[in-house]
Amino acid sequence: MSQPKTVQRRINFRKANKRMTRRRLDIPVEKINYLNPEFLAKFTTQTGKILSRRITGVSAKVHRLITKEIKRARALNLHP
Repeated sequence: MSQPKTVQRRINFRKANKRMTRRRLDIPVEKINYLNPEFLAKFTTQTGKILSRRITGVSAKVHRLITKEIKRARALNLHP
């Protein structure tokens, strides 16, 4: 494989091709509920943004469920 032409391109290439974090298997699906904002807070930043799958390490199915429940909690002003 040839190398990128410039240093900046090499940095961007490495940023884009990072390995995914290890899968989290410790998340019970029963706990993912909009009435449990303390648990949902683990998947958001301090400013309230939802963390990506790459950072949290959850599966796509669980991430969709978490996102839906966070948005539901926000609508009811339950999420911190």
